[in-house]
Parts: sequence; structure tokens; C-alpha cells
Amino acid sequence: MRRGWRRLTLILIALLLVLGVAGGGAAWWVGMRPLPPTRGTLQLPGLTAPVTVLRDNWGVPHIFAQNTLDLLRAQGYLQAGDRLWQMEFQRRVGHGRLSEALGEATISTDKFLRTLGVRQAAQADWDAMDAELRSYLDAYSQGVNAYLDTHRGNLPIEFTLLGVTPEPWTPVDSLVWGKMMAWDLGGNWETELLRARLVALLGAEAAADLLPDYPDANPLIVPDDARSYRDLGQPDVAAVTADLGRFLSPIREGLGSNNWVVGGRKTASGKPMLANDPHLGIRLPSIWWEVGLHGGGFDVVGASLLGVPGVIIGHNNRIAWGITNVGPDVQDLYLERVRGLTDGRPEYEYQGQWLPLTMRYETIQVKGKPDLTLRVLSSRHGPLINYVVSGLEQPVAFQWTATNEPSQLFRAVANVDRAQNFEQFRAALRDFAVPAQNFVYADVDGNIGYQMPGRIPRRARGQGLVPVPGWTGEYEWTGYIPFDELPYSFNPPEGFIATANNKVVGDSYPYFISAEFAAPYRARRISETLAAGTRLTPDDMKALQGDTLNLFNQDLARLMLTVQPQGWLQQEALKTLAAWDGRMDIDSAGASLVEATYLEALKLVVGDEVPPALLDSYLGQNNLHHLFMARLLAQPDSPWWDDKGTAGRETRDSLLAKAFSRAVDSLGKQFGDVPTEWKWGRLHTATFRHQPLGESGIALLERVFNRGPLPARGSGFTVNAAGLNYRQPYALSSLASYRQVINLADWRDSWTMHTTGQSGQLFSPHYSDMIGPWQRVEYHRMFYTEADLRAAKADELTLTP
Repeated sequence: MRRGWRRLTLILIALLLVLGVAGGGAAWWVGMRPLPPTRGTLQLPGLTAPVTVLRDNWGVPHIFAQNTLDLLRAQGYLQAGDRLWQMEFQRRVGHGRLSEALGEATISTDKFLRTLGVRQAAQADWDAMDAELRSYLDAYSQGVNAYLDTHRGNLPIEFTLLGVTPEPWTPVDSLVWGKMMAWDLGGNWETELLRARLVALLGAEAAADLLPDYPDANPLIVPDDARSYRDLGQPDVAAVTADLGRFLSPIREGLGSNNWVVGGRKTASGKPMLANDPHLGIRLPSIWWEVGLHGGGFDVVGASLLGVPGVIIGHNNRIAWGITNVGPDVQDLYLERVRGLTDGRPEYEYQGQWLPLTMRYETIQVKGKPDLTLRVLSSRHGPLINYVVSGLEQPVAFQWTATNEPSQLFRAVANVDRAQNFEQFRAALRDFAVPAQNFVYADVDGNIGYQMPGRIPRRARGQGLVPVPGWTGEYEWTGYIPFDELPYSFNPPEGFIATANNKVVGDSYPYFISAEFAAPYRARRISETLAAGTRLTPDDMKALQGDTLNLFNQDLARLMLTVQPQGWLQQEALKTLAAWDGRMDIDSAGASLVEATYLEALKLVVGDEVPPALLDSYLGQNNLHHLFMARLLAQPDSPWWDDKGTAGRETRDSLLAKAFSRAVDSLGKQFGDVPTEWKWGRLHTATFRHQPLGESGIALLERVFNRGPLPARGSGFTVNAAGLNYRQPYALSSLASYRQVINLADWRDSWTMHTTGQSGQLFSPHYSDMIGPWQRVEYHRMFYTEADLRAAKADELTLTP
């Protein structure tokens, strides 16, 4: 693979030399010629009437069309113009076809995704779709293909460097990325395997301590037939998630999103306000593309996903909405008994009978190498993944709501975009099967609301917290929670609704949703601020989105201040900590001290109990180990504090002193012996990496395509979320990927910003122009009407048939 990257580097150097020698004309030809026009008139094949496109100074297009199909054709055409390489790359991820472009390095990723059957699930959604929705996706695809057909000779530079020729876009390409977003936001299979390994190593009670966030009234079920999971082997889940995390969000290292809606009696205007900031993996280009869609029954503005028509988050002429992830348990692992794997008649046992495993064969093309053939075996519970997860020795089937049966996510998106009241909004969300999300709602009549949609499995036995025997039939899914019994709220007496991936409902709720809700610190901070607020304004909403107070770290800091310093440097460090205000700001040295001490303490507590590979997996479970440590900090004499490697018995205070000493030594070695200079922004940095050229390991490629590192404020448990990767401390792994504040009293006083820029083209002025404002928690105006855009002198492009 590195030979391939070196070849790309030589190509890039040659291009740069040509540009340097040939001057402006060559620079225009290579860099500027592929950029889409934003002014004038051009023909778009397939249109039935002219379409007007107005772009603001951030490159956000607003499309004004006379009918729905022309509107979506134009959206496909414009998205392709801004983000064609990203769309190409994403569909290759979903289809498991990365190796055709990138070679041997991505074979394992392709094998895993082919085994899951993501493409087959997307095809099933298409086959089940009604004619109207098919026409929408067809129109969008026609727009993408019109761009491809008219730009074969001037595609974005990535196609040249990687030698990729894009195929025509299909509706299934759009649907497959919806499945991958469901993967990003609905996974817990790795936690099941981690919990099983901890049970096998330490016992059920210790595993429940380390992974605490499941209902106390429902103890961990360890089926006797599971043989204590010792036959599972040592599955290298970290390797699989690391591979996928290069192309998707490393969501378990920074699980989160915030949204809230405030009713009129708490706002200055007397009308509702709605705020949302979804937290996803850091990447370049951004996962979002802002757009306004006007015509054919649509009159909506907000954030869309690449390769998918419509708007996912935003507002129309009457309602506004935002989303956060529920974190539901929608993936289960089943241990299977199999036989006949080598004689061509593979079977699995179910309730005393031997049934045939279904077989399909996948051909994986590998750049520069012979094709590979992958055999995928499936039981009634799903595909067997032990063949594509290294170290997973026992046959294990993977069941997931996104591939279990067809769903109609796009129908939900289209109908939410056009909903005019809460009843229509809820009706649209009946089709929002995966991924399950927390939707907050507001309308111009002054109403606020909440709805959790999604397919949440009902299980005959157990809660899906650990792998279960598949052969007994005792742990089957028996259906899903009925939509009308899913949590919702309308005009609550509190006057606001806030979600931050926290627990949705109390223990009296009759159904199990998840055991892995986010730690409550962001939710507490948001709710306390809104509860105390009166006459709130959009500026107050912006300030809350930028809030960096870390409630967990405040509690830890109080205990750290009881440490008796050993030497001058520790004494100075404690003085710095004593002056800390609990905020994870860029210039805060106290923030660095607390985070470094936390990591050292966690490794001391858990590292003597589990082997290094298992500790590494555990470090990736940020919410769970913070909940574990929060409970442990309140138990100064817990056996967990004792270091098995020493003769004495450690307590909380002695172990924290040891962790603090190690943190001070580490920070001193990195930044010198002046603790006030151990600033959080020096330790906690954000690097926006291009996919895939920005992760090549070749300095020139990364320098050209990446942006950063930049100092980053916040942490995984501040409202201004900036999740840490505790496996590679303290790099930012997830962030507020998009921020919006909507004022239903005046659409013109609504604001937004995403992370990088509207364009994925390297030479565009909108490739990275949003990074600075994002870092400073600044916003741009969320234009809505044609009159306001024209008054702002937006660029105008006319698309004609």
C-alpha cells in the first residue's frame, strides 16, 4: 500500500512541478477547471423547466424549481459538483468496493462490509419502495449522472491521483449510505464481545462494574449454554472498528449529539427556539452539505447528507427539527453450532434440528492483484462474522435492524421535510426505522415536541447485552416496540425539551431500549441552563452550544486537590489546578492536568486486571469507563483501587496521588516545567483528514489535503463536544459536526455552521473556509427566502432543460 501512496506522491509532485513551470494556465486547468460554475446559464439534461440556483457567500446553494423532480435533479447535480469524490468514496465504503481503488490495505474492510450484506439490504429497500419515492431517487441520480456525463474530462483531482473512473450513480448508491449512517449510529456489537470477554476473564460481577450503564433491576444474563464465553477466542474487534473508523465515525470514542427546544414562555420573542449539534467523527470534507430546496411541495433549508436527496436537519415554512442519536441496542450476536463447513453442505442447529446455512459468494476486486472470492454463510440470525473478525474462533451470527428487513428511511426524510404540524411530523417518523434518533420539534404556532422513532427489538429473553446461544430458540427477536408506544412529548410543563444521548425514559417504561446511554454530564448542563433561563435569545443558544464546563472533571479536580505534593513541580501543578474554573478551554492548563490524571488513574485501576489488548478495547468505551470511574470515586476503599502488582493495599487517595504524579511527569516532559503552559489546546488538537489521501502516511499528500492540527476546546463531556481518543491521547476523534440555532419568531435570525466547507474540491475557496469559524463557535446566517438571498447579492446560476 505504501508503494501505491509513493506512486501517488510522485504524480502529485509532477503536477505541482507542471503548475510551477506552466504558470496560471496550467493551475486553472488542473485546479480550477473542475470547480462547478456558480453564475450564468448552463443546460442540465433531464430538466423539464428552468431552475434557479442562488448561492450565498459560504457556497450554500438554494434551489428554486417548478416541480419536485427538477428540484431533486438539481440537488444531485449540485452535490456532485461540490462533493463528487466524497460521494464516490462513500458508496465504495457501503458496497465494500474500496480495494478496487486502494488495493490490499482495505481488503479486510471490504470483506467485513460484504459479509454484513449492506448492499443487499439497500437493494431490498429499493425493491420495496413505492413508485413516487422511486421517481425522487431516480431524479436525484439523473442529476448526479448529468454532472458525470458533462465532466468526464475534468473530474476532481482525487480521481486522477487514484486512477478511478466513476460509474453511473444509482438509487441504491444513495440508499447504501443511509445504511452506513445507521452503522455509525446504531452499533453495540463490539460492546457485547467486550462484555463477554470481561465475563470470561473476571466474572459477571466485575464485568457489570466495568460496564455499568444498564438497568440495575436487570442483572447481566450469562446463559449457562454460552460456556462462559471461553470458546469465543480473542476477537480483535479493535482492528475491525479501527479499519471502519478510518472511513466512518469512531462513534464509540465520542458518542454524542445535543439538541434542545425551548417554548415561547422562556424566550424573549415569545416563540420557540430550537438548537442542534450532531457529534460525529472528524473528517474532511464534512459529512454535511447545506442546501435550500424550494418548489414542488418542498420549502426547506438545512443540512443534507452526501449522496442522499432532501434535508435531514433544518426547518421548512412552519416547523423546525433537530436530531440526536438514541444509542439503541439494535445489534445482537448469536453463538451458533455448525457442521459440514468443508463438504459443501454447511448446516446450523436450531431447536434440535439441523438447517442449511444460506450461502452467497462475493467477488472482491483488488487493485493490482487477482480477484478474491468470499463465501458468506448466514443462519436465521444473520451472517456469520467469525470469518472476517480476526481471533473470533466460535461461529457467531450478526443480527441488525438495518439489514434484517426492508425499511423506508427516505420516505421519512421526504415527509418530514414537508410536514406542517406535529401530527404530520410524527406520521412521517413512522418510517424512520433506522437509525433510531431523538427528534425535537417546534412550530410557528408555538408548540414544541419530541419523538423517538426507530425499530427497537423486543426479545423473548434477555436484553442483548452479551452473545447468546442461537441453537435454543430462547433469545429470538419477537418484533419491535410499536411506534405508538415509543417515547414522545408535546408541550411539556417544563417549557423545554433537551436530549444529549442520555437515558430516554425511566425504569417504569415497559420496554428495553439500551444499556449504553451516554454519561449524563452534557444533559445535566443543558437542562440546568435552560431551566434557569428566561427571555432566552439566539445568542444564549449559541453560548450554550459553545459551553466547555466539564462536570465530571470538576468532581475529579476536587479530589486531586487533596493530594500531598511531592516536590516543587507537583506543588506548582496543584496551584494551577486550584485556579481552574472547570472549563475545557484552549488556554486552560487545569484541563490538561485533570484529563492526564484521569487517564493514568483509569489505566492503574483496570490495567492490572486485564491484558493490554482488552484494556485498549475498554479505553474506547468513553461513556462506560467514565460512569465506572464516577461510581468508583465515591468508594474510597473499593477493592478496584488496589494494585495487584504491589504488596500493600491501595486506596482511592493513594492511587490518585500516583496517577497525578505520572500525569505531572508526562506533561512536564512534553511541555516543560511551567505548569501554566500545559494548555489544553496544545494537548487536545483537531486534524481534519482527507479520505483517503490524508491518511496515507506520506507527508506531502497529508500536507496538501489535510487541515490542522488546530487547538481544540471542549471534551467528550462538555456541551461543546470534542471527544477524545483515549487510545491515542489526546487527539480529537469526534466533534460538533454541524451547529444550528433556529428562531421560529424570525427565520432571518437563524444560524448555522458545519466543520470544513461546502466543497470537497481541493482548489475551491470553500474547501476549508468554515474550519476557523467552527473552531471559534461562530455562525453564518441561515438564509431562507429568495428575497433575502438576492438582497445579499448571492451568485445566480440558471439551469435550463
